[in-house]
Amino acid sequence: MESPLSDVTARFRLEGRVALVTGAGRGIGRSVAIALAGAGAQVLLMARTREEIEQAAAQIRASGGQAKALPCDVTDAAAVARAFSALPGLDILVNSAGTNIPEPFVDVTEAHLDVLVDLNVKAAFRVAQAAARKMLEAADRKVRGGAIANMSSQMGHVGSPNRSVYCMTKHAIEGLTKAMALELAAHNIRVNTVAPTFVETPMTAPMFERPGFGEWVRERIPMGRVGRTDEVAAAVIFAVSPAASLMTGTSLVIDGGWTAQ
Repeated sequence: MESPLSDVTARFRLEGRVALVTGAGRGIGRSVAIALAGAGAQVLLMARTREEIEQAAAQIRASGGQAKALPCDVTDAAAVARAFSALPGLDILVNSAGTNIPEPFVDVTEAHLDVLVDLNVKAAFRVAQAAARKMLEAADRKVRGGAIANMSSQMGHVGSPNRSVYCMTKHAIEGLTKAMALELAAHNIRVNTVAPTFVETPMTAPMFERPGFGEWVRERIPMGRVGRTDEVAAAVIFAVSPAASLMTGTSLVIDGGWTAQ
């Protein structure tokens, strides 16, 4: 007979589930896709750059996992609709595509505002909506369940200098997630966010090249260091797995203590 401990740990496994990750070509999205495959899921990697997601999918398959590249620009509504309509089914979405353009509030241009809102909010909404619709098509959805993890940020819970638009978009994702969770709970589809602190990724690399920026960040994290992509991926695995079967409408803040202050 298996012990209660082994029964619990088995609930982190994702065999038999199909998971789609946006922004999967690099950084957090790529790490999440690799982790999902390691947990047993069949992973669909979505991003605009075909070469990056094909390379990541090949890496997963070489390690014995199941993965397929799905090139798509998530800011293109028609392309998103086509991509999701072609899926035979979907159990998990990790909505990870996003960007940031740090600059003072009074200097934000209309073009920069559009870039961040279009990708971080409108595209995230569009992808989540398409994923939920696909999940609702399953005849056994109430039994099988579904899970959506929207990638937020610690900046979805606090403010920060030079990040007015980014903070705005991530606060929007936190609100969207709560509303989605309430509407989809009756269908056994759970919706949560994962909200990391600064993590070393291709998106944040230019920020850390600025003199004094790394020190400014680490001084504000009680644990004294920035995050790793695998630490964020581990939180995502929990959020979308049966281990979190009663968790919906909340945020897993992976920030080393930043927002506790």
